[in-house]
Amino acid sequence: MFRFANPEYLYALLLIPAFIVVWLLTLFAYRKRMKRFGERKLVHGLVEEYSRKRYITKFALMTSALAMIVLMMARPQFGMQTTKDTKKGIEAIFVVDVSNSMLARDVQPSRLEKAKILATTIIDRMQNDKVGLIVFAGEAYPQLPITNDLVSARMFLDAITTDMVSIQGTNLAAAISLANNSFTANKRVGKAIVVITDGENHEENALEAAKEAADDNRNVYVLGIGSTEGSPIPQGDGPMTDNNGQVVVTALNEEICKQVAKEGNGKYIHVDNSNNALQQLQNEIDKLQHDTAITAYDTYNEQFIAFAILALFFIVAEFLIFETKNPFYRKFRLFTK
Repeated sequence: MFRFANPEYLYALLLIPAFIVVWLLTLFAYRKRMKRFGERKLVHGLVEEYSRKRYITKFALMTSALAMIVLMMARPQFGMQTTKDTKKGIEAIFVVDVSNSMLARDVQPSRLEKAKILATTIIDRMQNDKVGLIVFAGEAYPQLPITNDLVSARMFLDAITTDMVSIQGTNLAAAISLANNSFTANKRVGKAIVVITDGENHEENALEAAKEAADDNRNVYVLGIGSTEGSPIPQGDGPMTDNNGQVVVTALNEEICKQVAKEGNGKYIHVDNSNNALQQLQNEIDKLQHDTAITAYDTYNEQFIAFAILALFFIVAEFLIFETKNPFYRKFRLFTK
């Protein structure tokens, strides 16, 4: 099937008859002026190597080149081909601990800021994926429903603070259950729950929640952030103290983090001041990539190149032909017998 993708450009072909009319009028006026000097053949004979055929040929070549350019702009198409576009992607929900212990600075600049940097970097590398955001401490709250708007995800992530949840604690069970119920119904994509926490003061039932998520084909990855040696929690007037005036030291509870990741069919990753955790998490997310959509669509084969070649040929030919006979080409005699 032959067609033009931009047929509106074909109206420009109407300029060609107009050019021909103008050219003929100019030629008529030229001949009329020449009669004032004498017989036309005699006057032309005085012009060395004059060729009326060359003059007409040059105009015909330029007119043909113009026609080819117009046809090329109209994008002639002939024949069709089927193209398949395959997209890969996952759904990932980041579950960020915002309890006061996340203010500890055993990981620079702090546990919470490190968690935000890590999650933001992962989101920056995503393309066809969807992300969601949940914050939790003693309770869990959705911060951003699952979406493919990665720009908004980065904005919401950057706005996370420890003031978002007033009830202190580390309710992993509530956070994982909320994340498990926040995915779309699409079963063709890999789904990941990325929990970033220090695991301290955790509530019960976290293992059961992780097992339930795994049964629903969700992979639970736990990023344990902080040091097992512990660190004080900085506040405006100094480190946090308990009722006895003793400095509160918060330490990473790796044991619960590893157990939750195991029950959730995921992986435990320790987050320290290096970038090792980032690469490990990226590798795990890459394993979940599946073909989310295979779109097949038909496209027409473009044929404008042939018209472009013809236009170039006509332009070059017109450039090489002079209105008078060139001594260099005299021996070829293309326009005279």
